[in-house]
Amino acid sequence: MEAVHTQGVWIAEFLQQQTKDLEHFWLTVTHIGDPKAAFLLVFPFTYFVCKRAGVAVLWVAALSEWLNLVFKWMLFGERPFWWVGESQLFVTTKPQISQFPSTCETGPGSPSGHAMVSAAVWWVVVSSLSSFLYSHTHSWLISAAPYLLYVLLLVAIGISRIFILAHFPHQVVAGCITGFILGILLGRRVPEGRPLLFFLSFSAGLLLSALTLNVGLQQLGIDLSWSITLAKKWCSHAEWIRLDTAPFSSLTRDCGALLGLGLCQYWKPGGWSLPWAPRALSLAVSSMGLYHVNRLPLPINPQGLFYSLVFVKFALVPQIVIVLVPGLVHLFTRKKKKD
Repeated sequence: MEAVHTQGVWIAEFLQQQTKDLEHFWLTVTHIGDPKAAFLLVFPFTYFVCKRAGVAVLWVAALSEWLNLVFKWMLFGERPFWWVGESQLFVTTKPQISQFPSTCETGPGSPSGHAMVSAAVWWVVVSSLSSFLYSHTHSWLISAAPYLLYVLLLVAIGISRIFILAHFPHQVVAGCITGFILGILLGRRVPEGRPLLFFLSFSAGLLLSALTLNVGLQQLGIDLSWSITLAKKWCSHAEWIRLDTAPFSSLTRDCGALLGLGLCQYWKPGGWSLPWAPRALSLAVSSMGLYHVNRLPLPINPQGLFYSLVFVKFALVPQIVIVLVPGLVHLFTRKKKKD
C-alpha cells in the first residue's frame, strides 16, 4: 500500500496546485458530501417532494453510515494528512500540500464515508427522479439526465476529499462503489408502516453490535483510538480536531435517526397530507429548525454526555420534518381556510 499512498499524496498535491482558485468550491462540495448533510439537507428536501423517497433517504443514510463505521474499524485505513508525516518517506522531498478546517477527521480513512453515504443516498434520489421523469415524458434521454448529475456529484465529492487531504483516491473509489451497491440494495426495502418496536430493536441492535465489535477488537489487542491519536499529532491546527468526526458520533447519529423515524411512524403513520404550498412552507420552516438544532453547542466533556446529546439531536430530526412542522403548518392553514 505504500506505493498507492505515495501516489495519492502526489495526486493531492497536483490538485491543490492546479485548482487552488477553487478552494472554496471544494470546501463547499465536501460539506455537501458530509454524511450529516444527508440527514439535515437531503432528507427534508426529498421528503416534502416524495414521502417514500424521503423515508428511504433517511433509512439508507443511517445504514450506510453505520456500515461505513464497521468497515473503517476493520480496514484501518490511513489518511493523507497524517500519513505524510508518519511514514517518514518525504523527509528530503516534501510535497507542497496544505490542510484545511475539514481535513482533520479522527476516524480511520477507508472507505470514504463522504463518498459512500453520498453514493448510497443520492442513488435513492436520482433513481426516484429518473422514474418520475420517465413516467411523465417516456424519454430515456431525459430520464438518464439525473444519473449523469449523480456521477458528476460523486466525482466532485471525491476530488474535494482528496484535495483537502482527508482521503486517498482509492478510498474514495471504494466508498463510491460500496455506496452505489448499498443504495440499490437498501433503497428497495423502505420500512414504511413498520411498528415502533421494529425501529427500537433496529436502533438498539446497531448500537449494541457496534459496541460489541469495538470491545471485541480491543480484547484482541487492537487499539481503535489509533486514528484519533494520529489525527491529533499531525493536524496543523488543534482547533480543527472535532469530536463530531469521531466514530461514535456517527454511530449515535445513525441510531438516533432510526429511533426518531420509528417515533414519527408511531405518532403520525403516513405523515401529514399537505398541498404543494404548505409543503413548501414546511420545508422552509423545517430547514430553519434543523439549521438551529445542528448549531446547538454540545458539551464535549464528559464524552458520554456528548454522544447521548448527539443521539437525542438526530432523533429529533425526523420528528421535526415528518411530524412537528407539517402538523403546525396543517393546523395553521386549516384555521386560515376556516376564517
